[in-house]
Amino acid sequence: MLRIAVPNKGSLSGPAADMLHEAGYQQRRESKELRIVDPVNEVEFFYLRPRDIAIYVASGRLDLGITGRDLLIDSGADAEEILPLGFARSTFRFAAKPGTANGVEDLKGKTVATSYEGIVAGHLEDKGVDASVVHLDGAVETAIELGVAEVIADVVETGTSLRNAGLEVFGEPIMKSEAIVIRRTGADAEEPKVQQFLRRLQGVLVARTYVMMDYDCRVEQLEKAVALTPGLESPTVSPLHNEGWVAVRAMVPAKDAQRIMDDLYAIGARAILTTAIHACRL
Repeated sequence: MLRIAVPNKGSLSGPAADMLHEAGYQQRRESKELRIVDPVNEVEFFYLRPRDIAIYVASGRLDLGITGRDLLIDSGADAEEILPLGFARSTFRFAAKPGTANGVEDLKGKTVATSYEGIVAGHLEDKGVDASVVHLDGAVETAIELGVAEVIADVVETGTSLRNAGLEVFGEPIMKSEAIVIRRTGADAEEPKVQQFLRRLQGVLVARTYVMMDYDCRVEQLEKAVALTPGLESPTVSPLHNEGWVAVRAMVPAKDAQRIMDDLYAIGARAILTTAIHACRL
């Protein structure tokens, strides 16, 4: 039975459970449940603190885990990313009072406060910058005001909270993070149940990204239409009862669907429909 770690709380928890449910896996009904068994799919799920998941997976006690790229790198655990999941995206940046620094090279001799000591220390080392790193559990913006550090490193979304604290971001992003699937470094990548699990999640990602588009067009416009809807390999084209017309079906990116429908209509296509994709295998 495959043993998989899932975040038990925080911004990763809900979206991870939703994705697993869409992939056909049973999920817990109450937040107090720490472990459930899905006998149909032969999977056992363990609901753990997001920061601990990489440690458990690296130990070999669990086969796979869903966590953040930031938490994996910060942990220093002997585990590796095998599939990005596209949610819980975040960007890590340095911030300080205006005029403190323009780039990472200006941090030499300074103290940086962060909740992600492993990430920041590794980044500074990679850049050859000798600076001190202080670990704080949250609310790092106050570290500068209280004189604990001259610089902070934290997740930046809109930057509003930093500006409210009189701080500004500087330099290039330290890293970009998102939810990922991880395994122990060097674990068997071809294990059938692991591959099945990954295929299911990849199917969810594709289903969320694409829609199915159907339309009718005249034969003489088919090449132009196919250029607009090439599909993943090629579209399905079927003759209609009315001579000179064909029906076309293709997967198209959901974000471009409205524009593609407009372009198809402009070249004479009609009966243009889009439908959601609930699951797929490619």
